[in-house]
Amino acid sequence: MTLAADPRSARSFRFVRREYADGVVRLVYAFDDGPELVETLRFPEPPPLAPERRAAFEAALDLLHLIAGISYYKAGVPDQIRVESTTLDAAAATFLDALYLHGLGEFAFHNRLDLRGRIAFPAAGTPAPPVLASAAAPGSRRTLVPLGGGKDSLVSVEILRNAGEPATAVWIGRSALIEACAARTGLPLLNIGRELSPLLFEYNKAGAWNGHIPVTAINSAILVLAAVLYGFDAIAFSNERSASSATLEYDGQQVNHQWSKGWEFERGFGHWVATRIDPQLHYYSLLRPLSELAVAQRFARSTVYDAVFSSCNRNFRILGPRPADRWCGQCPKCHFVFLALAPFMPKPRLLAIFGRNLLDDESLAPGFDALIEYRDHKPFECVGEGAESRAAFAALAARAEWSEDALVARFRREIAPQLDPRALALGAQLAPASEHRIPPRLVPLVLDAHS
Repeated sequence: MTLAADPRSARSFRFVRREYADGVVRLVYAFDDGPELVETLRFPEPPPLAPERRAAFEAALDLLHLIAGISYYKAGVPDQIRVESTTLDAAAATFLDALYLHGLGEFAFHNRLDLRGRIAFPAAGTPAPPVLASAAAPGSRRTLVPLGGGKDSLVSVEILRNAGEPATAVWIGRSALIEACAARTGLPLLNIGRELSPLLFEYNKAGAWNGHIPVTAINSAILVLAAVLYGFDAIAFSNERSASSATLEYDGQQVNHQWSKGWEFERGFGHWVATRIDPQLHYYSLLRPLSELAVAQRFARSTVYDAVFSSCNRNFRILGPRPADRWCGQCPKCHFVFLALAPFMPKPRLLAIFGRNLLDDESLAPGFDALIEYRDHKPFECVGEGAESRAAFAALAARAEWSEDALVARFRREIAPQLDPRALALGAQLAPASEHRIPPRLVPLVLDAHS
């Protein structure tokens, strides 16, 4: 590399400092004594930070600094981590070790790295005192609902609307697609700006380590800071139960593309927020008990978002071309969402959303085979479990309007005979799980199949 510091030869990664003024957050990192990597976040129209919210805000800022650093740490993965902006106790260090290890699991797999024993946050402080005061206004009930442009968060919006819960749609970064979805909800809107350090992209061009990071963990930390700043008492993500399922096993370790959307992260992060930031700020996933198919079933009940939603990940690239349409039809997300919605939507409606019939295109067979874990592992994407995809195919194979489409017919002839018919029942995939952190008042609406 010709830059001032080569992350891959660095001895240490440093959390240098974090700053806040007038709605602007600056998160500063460095490798060894090299140039500073500065990430910037912008919170629109920030209210004055009241004294009673100051302690919670500072604690949330610390958490954001520590979690967002994963974007930069991965460029070099040096052996030493130096935290200069705060002091960590053993429990905090353990949580961060797990987040960096599992959150970078896919990154390590693709780069053939073993990060076990390499990630060690320094634990030098005494346990943090319990937080006793809430930053939210007494008796307030206001929920931040992060939108990603896809079906899941829109299902959450409608559940909260049906419950009469005051909610604000929030998204991070620039995306016309997400903005259109947010506008269609009719909720108050909050768009938080995020700018990664330009130096990171220079490092990447010069050959630094690069790959997948746990974006949901970073967004969660950003929204905790936003909740404290603006006075919200809840953050309702839309991560369903299949997010906890590993994509594959590599060198004795489970690798999960969606680890920071999973139950383990939700529990650990929620505990950190409740005990170290604000006991009245509730972080949870509203869809945690539901399968992807159950979420698709709920989404299909309304046509309100048909013209604006998209789960196609090619629409959300930081760099590189994006498809001209909302659905590229080639990526695993397009394939899975089409397959998941097909059992619950009239066929003409689904074809109108996607512009064509993905299940009648033989060239897409390898992509759908990966979804059902046939001859390949589940894709490194936010898609449902293989059992869900197999059940969806089986349901379509039994319906005249779908049964003769190329990939459905192939499933019926070649694949279904190799499977246990009992494992293909759609109803079993729609049954809710028991693990969740949903407020009790909302549980009936989430679990009610007709909500």
